[in-house]
Amino acid sequence: MKYELYSDVILLDDRPDEGLYAGDIGTVVEQHDVEALETGYSVEFFDMLGNTVAVVTVPGSFLRSPTGADRPTVRLVNSLAA
Repeated sequence: MKYELYSDVILLDDRPDEGLYAGDIGTVVEQHDVEALETGYSVEFFDMLGNTVAVVTVPGSFLRSPTGADRPTVRLVNSLAA
């Protein structure tokens, strides 16, 4: 699937090194087309205050578009719980 710049996407794969987990919602900020490879996307993830948490580049198959059946949730990050 092709994602438009600045569209919301949902991460399908855990990325614990970046503090991201399946279900996190991000915004597409760049598309990467490399011949003979799957299209990749740089996706920016934010906290609830709008601060950038991470920017990661992943293959398009690691993402999906939101649907009407999706509901935002909150996950407290351990480093902030103390």
